[in-house]
Amino acid sequence: MEAILSRVQKPARYVGGEWGSVMKDKKEVDLRFAFCFPDTYEVAMSHLGSRILYGLLNDQKGIWCERVCAPWIDMEAELRAAGIPLYGLESGDPLCEFDIIAFTLQYELSFTNILNMLDLGGVPVLAKDRTELKHLVACGGPCAYNPEPLADFVDLFMIGDGEEIMLEFTDLYRKAKREGWSKQDFLIQAAQIEGMYVPSLYEVSYHDDGTIDRVTPTHGAPEMVQKRIVKDLDTMYYPESFVVPSTDIVFDRAMVELFRGCPRGCRFCQAGHTYRPLRTKSKEVLLRQAEAVLKNSGYEEISLSSLSTSDYGDLSGLTEGMLDYCEPRHISLSLPSLRADSFSAELMQRVQKTRKSGLTFACEAGTQRLRDVINKNIREEDVLHACEIAFQGGWNNVKLYFMIGLPTETTEDLDGIAEICKKVAYCWRVNTTNRARGVKITASASCFVPKPQTPFQWDAQDTLKQFREKQAHMKVIMKTKNVTYNWHDAETSVLEGVIARGDRRQGKAILLAWQRGCKMDGWDQCFDFERWMQAFADCGLDPDFYASRPRPLDEVFPWDHIGCGTRKEHLKHEWELSREAAVTPDCMQKCAGCGANALLKGGKCCV
Repeated sequence: MEAILSRVQKPARYVGGEWGSVMKDKKEVDLRFAFCFPDTYEVAMSHLGSRILYGLLNDQKGIWCERVCAPWIDMEAELRAAGIPLYGLESGDPLCEFDIIAFTLQYELSFTNILNMLDLGGVPVLAKDRTELKHLVACGGPCAYNPEPLADFVDLFMIGDGEEIMLEFTDLYRKAKREGWSKQDFLIQAAQIEGMYVPSLYEVSYHDDGTIDRVTPTHGAPEMVQKRIVKDLDTMYYPESFVVPSTDIVFDRAMVELFRGCPRGCRFCQAGHTYRPLRTKSKEVLLRQAEAVLKNSGYEEISLSSLSTSDYGDLSGLTEGMLDYCEPRHISLSLPSLRADSFSAELMQRVQKTRKSGLTFACEAGTQRLRDVINKNIREEDVLHACEIAFQGGWNNVKLYFMIGLPTETTEDLDGIAEICKKVAYCWRVNTTNRARGVKITASASCFVPKPQTPFQWDAQDTLKQFREKQAHMKVIMKTKNVTYNWHDAETSVLEGVIARGDRRQGKAILLAWQRGCKMDGWDQCFDFERWMQAFADCGLDPDFYASRPRPLDEVFPWDHIGCGTRKEHLKHEWELSREAAVTPDCMQKCAGCGANALLKGGKCCV
């Protein structure tokens, strides 16, 4: 290993031993749990959910949870050449020595990394080839709301909040291990845990046109697997310390989670629908957790994490309390996920007390009509007012996020993006307190992907040709001085759309793509679109069938038996409203009857 590490980039990714990492005596452990992140160390160590579950599992007597990250291509080549299997960062033991191998699914283009990590760790990639109880492969996270493309490889999926289901799962596994259960017996019992989906216990039949006829549970598995949620975030486990990385990572800071869920109901947003209902932590708990994490980790920056930070009820009081602790200690306070319609001079003044970094506003669309279609619920005036406040306060760095390819989009909507950027640049000229410093306005346009469990799951994604034509148009019209225009690679977005709405027949294409060298597909230098398209073709699958085909409102989706709390009838109604460009008020103003409140104890849904 010493020789290998001298030949690879960023060797600190692979050595472990960081401050805060957990070491245990293997003799006192009866469950070894590998928490795998199918991307690089820098991405893995920035993920808050992984940090929470790492602490939760290691807080249990008899369980040792270790971290396993995908090695970069240079390290993988060295490991394979030397015959060294992928290993846990804490013990250095091969992946094949762990009982449970769990992956978090954050991004569809990381799926080949799951296969690659299993193979590199000496574990069979196909679930049917893992016949013993050991090497049980589990997955959770956002992409688990359509688990079907990974059904060939994964033994079970945890749907919903991991903190709620994890210990019930590991307790059952420890019992099965003690009593010598077979893998099949364990899976049948695990399927009875609320929120646990075992794909091998479900049979899928298809119509002649390739659409799904029905999904039939077997061995007593439930017809609908409803997600599990943490009902009270104040009493939920939260670590008092984080593993502090020994090298730079993407988000190298402490974090506290304000709330789960989002009241806004943007129709394109999967997280906004799958994380419902809204559950909030109290200010007192947040202040206590923030102080503990900062004391135990030594971080010099802390971030308030949520889908929409400015929607926290007492953000003013919370930031005041945080700054009382942070300012004397020269700790920066970061407020990401701010909405333009909630940005105020008071909030700006608090943010800049410790650091004046760039501000980011997600406009999403260039015209009010299209913002109403997607239910964004912000106006151009909100964006310009927020920029006015920021520029008057001395900011000169603003990022604006947009999407292209949204349902019902026209050329006028694309032109509107350029118009907003032009108006923001003008806003700086008339409001800046120091014109000599200049301004940096960055407009980024991603390619829309219609995701499962959203109102737009019935819509077709733009084809690669359509995306490229729109990007070419944007390059022509984005000519305002001081505005930098960035666009997302359309090929990766198209593949993301194909897999996001895939069924379990895609497993053979994912396997073939990996066997032909596809991995680290989320990284431009590794992604090979043509190789992926050839894999689908060789498996007799049409990518357009999954991504760029509009779905009839009565079609059975591959994920219809996975419940996210939001009713399909509600999603369908929201899709119908989108065709009228009709806005649904956010949850704080009026309940839309989505059904998610029924997951709370005593919760009611206005249906």
